Amino acid sequence: MAQAQATQGREKAFGYELLLDFYDCKQGVCDDLDLCYRFLDTIVGELGMEKQAPPSIFRSDAKRFPEKAGLSGWVPLIESSVVIHTLSPKKFLTIDVYSCKDFDEDKALEACKKYFLPGRVEAQFLHRGRTYYDIPN
Repeated sequence: MAQAQATQGREKAFGYELLLDFYDCKQGVCDDLDLCYRFLDTIVGELGMEKQAPPSIFRSDAKRFPEKAGLSGWVPLIESSVVIHTLSPKKFLTIDVYSCKDFDEDKALEACKKYFLPGRVEAQFLHRGRTYYDIPN
């Protein structure tokens, strides 16, 4: 993976991770396989990242785990990955955007929101591997 380029004023780290929790999403989106696949397939380009492979997405076993009914998917990136998990019964979903390439978390949040139209959002932004570049070669 390429060395991270920190934006002005941001701590340089090996990776940057945006964790999103979307509550009260638009009716039906948490169970919409095509929409969630399209999200994983296109969000990468919207964030200026590059796919290593097409997205993978699947339905959870709603009969065995009714409280976990929904979808899980990910797309591997050259820079790391984007992961989504939905819980249809509560119109809730989580998204993790992890990249060793710095990215604009506000732009990423807005790009994700337009797909799922959440009523409420909780977001966290993490710096991963803060001392990675201190390790001698």
